[in-house]
Amino acid sequence: MPPTGSTQSKTFLPWGIAAIVLVAAVFGYRYFTREKVEVRTAQVTRQSLTSNVSTNGKVEPVEGSEFQAHAPTPGIIKKIYVDVGDEVKPGTLLISLDDTDLVARIATASSTLKTMQSNAQDLAQGGTTDERIAMSGDLDRARNQQTQAARDLAAIQSLQQRGAASANEVASAQQRLQVAESNIRSLQQRSTGRYGEADRTRSAAQIAEAKANLAAAQSAYASANIRSPIAGTVYAVPVSPYDFVPAGDDLLDVADLDRIQIRAYFDEPEIGRLQQNQPVSIVWEAKPGQKWHGHIQRAPTTVITYGTRNVGECIISVDDAHGDLPPNSNVTVTVTTSERHNVLSLPREALHTDAGDYVYRIVNGKLQRTPIVIGATNLIRFEVVSGLNEKDVVALNSTANRDLTNGLEVRAVQER
Repeated sequence: MPPTGSTQSKTFLPWGIAAIVLVAAVFGYRYFTREKVEVRTAQVTRQSLTSNVSTNGKVEPVEGSEFQAHAPTPGIIKKIYVDVGDEVKPGTLLISLDDTDLVARIATASSTLKTMQSNAQDLAQGGTTDERIAMSGDLDRARNQQTQAARDLAAIQSLQQRGAASANEVASAQQRLQVAESNIRSLQQRSTGRYGEADRTRSAAQIAEAKANLAAAQSAYASANIRSPIAGTVYAVPVSPYDFVPAGDDLLDVADLDRIQIRAYFDEPEIGRLQQNQPVSIVWEAKPGQKWHGHIQRAPTTVITYGTRNVGECIISVDDAHGDLPPNSNVTVTVTTSERHNVLSLPREALHTDAGDYVYRIVNGKLQRTPIVIGATNLIRFEVVSGLNEKDVVALNSTANRDLTNGLEVRAVQER
């Protein structure tokens, strides 16, 4: 009879082998039949990558290429000689105002100037003609009195020598002569020194003021007939004949519409991306099929408050305007802040930034976390500077909203 232990060993050996095979079969089945996570993928490709910034702006003429006619004084529009859209040359008569009041102002100012000049002439000559005639008469009478007093004194002195006149009579005659001579000196002084330096200074100031008033009245009269100082296009006429306009009101606008610019405001986070001479594309809703081009002439240099926004003001030159983009139009401007050609790129959905920049590259059906260095970005793609090669496949996201993790087994269902 064989040993019991040997018989049991031979009995359990096939069962042990069978159990091992069964376990291996179960794990093998689970390995080959388990469900893999479906993910959308994208391939690293070479593309041109452009980054843009957009905002709204308003068209305006370039400084020095515009003429705005304003009412020189309150008045009534007499006649308008041009219409919106008319081309004008320098010197073209544009609009005229009723000049009745201006003519009256010139007459008043001219009369005042003549009066001041006449007063100055009288001052230089010692008085008016009537005053000078009266002064001359008074001087002649004083001289006659002096002559008579001298004769009387000589006669009294002669009588005194003969004992026929007293010393008191001689003294009285001498006093009358002195009074007459004093009157002559006083009249002569009044005729030559009646007005002093203060009088002459005041008179000169009055003449200067009168001349300035006359010049202002003449200038206002000349500006009542408004002519264009530049060549350009009439783009605004906000008034009509017989309208009353206050002084300073805008009457008519002329500009060279081939020389226009756009004043645009960019939000503060975007200011740092803007630089002089960056290319700009311009669209206007009124002409949806047309596009204009320009460049940044002046990048923002400071941040200002514009409504509820903190913005930077940017001046954009329009390079291809031909009178087809009117001033005060509201347009959309798009600035190309960077442009990279033939660079490796991926959709922005592939990028993870929670612990540095990385993507999940698919290697042998599993996700492999791969750190990368990125360059230029735009709204939909980013540049891969290093970390990936062309045609590498990376995961974008799971179709079942599963979180992507390193080592996760996946199956690509869609490639971009």
